[in-house]
Amino acid sequence: MDGVFVLEAQHNHTRVDNHFYFEDSTDGFGITMAIFYLVVCVVGLIGNSIVIVSVWKLDKMSSSTTVYIFNLALADGLFMVGLPFITSQNLQNHWIFGDVACKAVMVLDGINQFTSVFCLTVMSIDRFMALAEPLRFARWRTPRCAKIVSALLWLFSLLTILPMALHFSADSGLCIPDLVSDAWWLGVLSYTFVMGFALPFTVMTAAYTALLITMHSRRARITTPHQESNRLEQQVTKMVVAVVLVFGMCWLPFYTFNFCSLYQSGQMQTFTRAFEFVVLLSYSWSCANPILYACFSDTFRGHYRALLCPVTKASPSTPCNTEWYDLNDAGHPHEHTLGIKSSQLTHRGISMHVFL
Repeated sequence: MDGVFVLEAQHNHTRVDNHFYFEDSTDGFGITMAIFYLVVCVVGLIGNSIVIVSVWKLDKMSSSTTVYIFNLALADGLFMVGLPFITSQNLQNHWIFGDVACKAVMVLDGINQFTSVFCLTVMSIDRFMALAEPLRFARWRTPRCAKIVSALLWLFSLLTILPMALHFSADSGLCIPDLVSDAWWLGVLSYTFVMGFALPFTVMTAAYTALLITMHSRRARITTPHQESNRLEQQVTKMVVAVVLVFGMCWLPFYTFNFCSLYQSGQMQTFTRAFEFVVLLSYSWSCANPILYACFSDTFRGHYRALLCPVTKASPSTPCNTEWYDLNDAGHPHEHTLGIKSSQLTHRGISMHVFL
């Protein structure tokens, strides 16, 4: 339940005059979008699976950060599971999997979408604590504490989305929500917008702004800034900007179209098709994290090489970097008080799925 507009968007329908308008999706546009949906699904599953294996096999979830990354990748990967079902309905204009499957897919979709956003939000706070007061917040950043927080996030996501997901049914031949009233639908959209975008976006922006300010102020107090320190600050800055921009670009259009759908009248094919693209964009967010990791994190690049090019199987002509990367402390350029060498420290990019 992509945020909620899965309530309308994922199913290629636009709310019009108290009913849903479905266009024929078997034309060139419908087939093209179906292919894009499946490509996003495959890329998301593969990318997040690599992240899960990297954290599980190479890091053993030995830090709070990697625990959150593991849960984020797991939620993002499971978020992709519902795409084939949605693609099938969009293409055929018919739900062939039954009412139970309809509710199950919507519950799974909603839980993973909200868990992904919540994990990303908690990670922004975790990154700030690690940089601002590493010793003060050390007892709150243990793997055990992170696992408890992650479990609570999954539970909270379930409680957040369950009432709405159960309103879906396939009685009409399509897996769509049973609308109680216009006021109810507006309430649902407003609720999911606040919980799934506005509040998390505000928290992430505040946490990362504070993080950048802290890093800059610390560097300003150093009379002779080290080149490595400058490089790390630039890396974190780029990552933070990328995280916020990707999250905003992928989700803001989705919620905007949801609210605009309330005021649409007539069978607007252009709006419907644009909305289908926006839904695809929101799903793309879940496969952006592994790509951002590779772009901004030396740690994950090292893990990817270790997994895809192991020493025992590597060809002499294909050099592999098997250096051990300290994922445990990635993204903590100022944690020298913990006895960590600055050369070992790297930063991971967040997708917004986020990891500073």
